[in-house]
Amino acid sequence: MRKTMLSASLAPLLWLATGALMATGLCLTAQAPVPLRSAALPPQLNSPASSSASLASLELEAQGLIPQPVDAPAAHASNLLALPHDPGYAMAAFWFAGTKEAALDVGIAMSLWSRSQNAWTPAVRVVDRHQVGAALGKGILRIGNPVAWLDRQQRLHVFVVGTGLGGWAASRVLHLRQSQSQVPLNPLQPGLEVVGQLPLGWFWNLSHLVRHAPLQLEDGGMVLPMYFEMGTKYPVFAWFNADGEFQDMRTFTDKPHTLQPALLALNGDDWLALLRTQASDGHIGVLSGSQAGTHWQQQADLPLSNDDSAVAAMRLPDGRFVMLRNPAEGGRSQLLMHTSADGLNWSEPQVLESGVVDSEYSYPALSWADERLWLSYTHLRQGIAWQRWRIRSSTQGQP
Repeated sequence: MRKTMLSASLAPLLWLATGALMATGLCLTAQAPVPLRSAALPPQLNSPASSSASLASLELEAQGLIPQPVDAPAAHASNLLALPHDPGYAMAAFWFAGTKEAALDVGIAMSLWSRSQNAWTPAVRVVDRHQVGAALGKGILRIGNPVAWLDRQQRLHVFVVGTGLGGWAASRVLHLRQSQSQVPLNPLQPGLEVVGQLPLGWFWNLSHLVRHAPLQLEDGGMVLPMYFEMGTKYPVFAWFNADGEFQDMRTFTDKPHTLQPALLALNGDDWLALLRTQASDGHIGVLSGSQAGTHWQQQADLPLSNDDSAVAAMRLPDGRFVMLRNPAEGGRSQLLMHTSADGLNWSEPQVLESGVVDSEYSYPALSWADERLWLSYTHLRQGIAWQRWRIRSSTQGQP
């Protein structure tokens, strides 16, 4: 722990002043109601498995490690992006890689799943702090937590956490975008340019971070789940149009010490957010959203423990939901998978990873491509592991 530069008598006054500023800022950043924009629901599978969720099961098909960039012994916070219009590549993976988290040499890495090679392409660094800092005209000391998305033009957008002085609590969300669409995507360099930092707050846009994949909207836009974490922690939701332009944001502050919301659409207008929590009881937090995410209410926590670690969740084409979590009893050394019909009542867990004490299999990500469920997660802080699962009906024979 770093020693404070303030005397003991001044530190409480600074925190009091900061709290007052934050409370004032929440009032100043209040915005007009977000227009109703329904979520896009996944198309149903054209297979017997989609006829009834009760007849379907998830079956592991392939797994391994995604290649690391050269001279990058550490990796964390992966994100997966399906490439539905790309003939050469099914999936893109992004994560941060370097000597360790928050090191000055950390950059955002990318690897693509090649259909022809049936393998991940060699990992490359697609952006680092120097490129971002030069474009913004300010010093960026650390970057991390990438989240990728495709707009209606099939241009790649990558949202990255970046910070100058201070730790992650002093971060901003940086927006990068392809200058033009690339289909197929270039596995060596996607051609990202810095759009800027998202205008999320009056306090120099500080203390906003991203972690989970966006929720796609029917009109081609998306909602990007984020979180605020200076002093207290709470979810933030940002709306973008179909061209990836920032439009509006919403905060939820009644449930403190919750962060990294994972968004689920029950239908077009009713949503759920599953939350990492830092509360003492250590259970997954839940918010319910109505009217296409314009109104949010706190719900009872899930009866599932959480080890103060990111939870991943998504909806499958057969209507079920999938969730990955680190349980409090196993910590980040254990990674579990659950399924659910309604997003609130979850199945008994299936163990994906279970290691020795202080090992780590954390920060999972989920995506859907080529009629398969893909997942990735941090593997021992040394790389990114991946798995691919297929939906198999119980009436079908073994492959």
